[in-house]
Amino acid sequence: MYKRDRLKREVNVGGILLGGAADVRIQSMTNTDTHDAKATLAQVMELAKAGCDIVRIAIPDKTAVVPFGVVVEHSPIPVVADIHFDYRLALESVAAGASKIRINPGNIGDSSRVKAVADCCRQAGVPIRVGVNAGSVERDLLAEYGAPTPEAMVKSALRHLVLLENADFNEICVSIKADTVTDTIKSNKLIHEKCDYPIHLGVTHAGTTYGATIKSAAAVGSLLAMGIGDTVRISLTDNPTEEIRVARDILKSCGVMDGIEVIACPTCGRCRIDVIRIANEIEERLRGIEGKLKVAVMGCVVNGPGEAKGADIGIAGGDGSALLFMKGEPMYKVPQERAAEELYKMAMNILTERNE
Repeated sequence: MYKRDRLKREVNVGGILLGGAADVRIQSMTNTDTHDAKATLAQVMELAKAGCDIVRIAIPDKTAVVPFGVVVEHSPIPVVADIHFDYRLALESVAAGASKIRINPGNIGDSSRVKAVADCCRQAGVPIRVGVNAGSVERDLLAEYGAPTPEAMVKSALRHLVLLENADFNEICVSIKADTVTDTIKSNKLIHEKCDYPIHLGVTHAGTTYGATIKSAAAVGSLLAMGIGDTVRISLTDNPTEEIRVARDILKSCGVMDGIEVIACPTCGRCRIDVIRIANEIEERLRGIEGKLKVAVMGCVVNGPGEAKGADIGIAGGDGSALLFMKGEPMYKVPQERAAEELYKMAMNILTERNE
């Protein structure tokens, strides 16, 4: 399982722990109009059902605070208020029950306003997430570094952390997000070395689902493989529930989270079954089911039980049939048209036995 490079401070977000030895948590953000409490709450419920641990909601103006409070009251997961520019929105969001406040201290005014937010959050036991991205780097740092480089973003984040620390506030998470893989990795490695606050990972405005998934897997996956990161959001221009699916798959691939993993050969001229159809069908049927299991769909006897013997169960194509195997050991053959169904039954039997 996940082994951190070094432990960070532990921060409590509405009962969900970040940092320390806690699990890496998955976050997302609603894209509904916050003024519409019903629609926003419905999306929060969908995200929670999909496996989201913490949800963030934008507070664009004062009139959004009341519906935000309604969502907070009924949400099954902690709710974060996303604040820009107006520090008073942070104060009102805390009063409305926010479990965490996300701010960029550099855009909410002078140190007295930062202190007002820090004091309010301290009294309510609400942590603050300091968020910096390439578009929020201060002008003097842009002049110093010539661009929103990883070094500039980290210096900006440290400057903001000092503002909170000077206000005697330390219940902090930090995130530095860029829109490229290399800048995301470099900036998070730098901030990891320079502070002991929990780190929130993500790639900002990463794009549509396909490209953003690849970009996020490369950046976030690389950092997790280094033992860096305490919570993640995979930003997709899509339904937010897709962010949860992708995040879970990245965490499982990095060994950070247990789950059901479907592996399959890429197919070639030796393939004797419809690997593409079967792999997609079994993956879809097992999606959302809890448990740890590796399932293999292999096209022929060459890379069947042998190459996939590390899988818990699997099938390999043969002439007119499919061979089911367990831990590399052949079990029995079934007609190809029943291959996905039989593999699914075997998977469910194993998961049921483990839970008894």
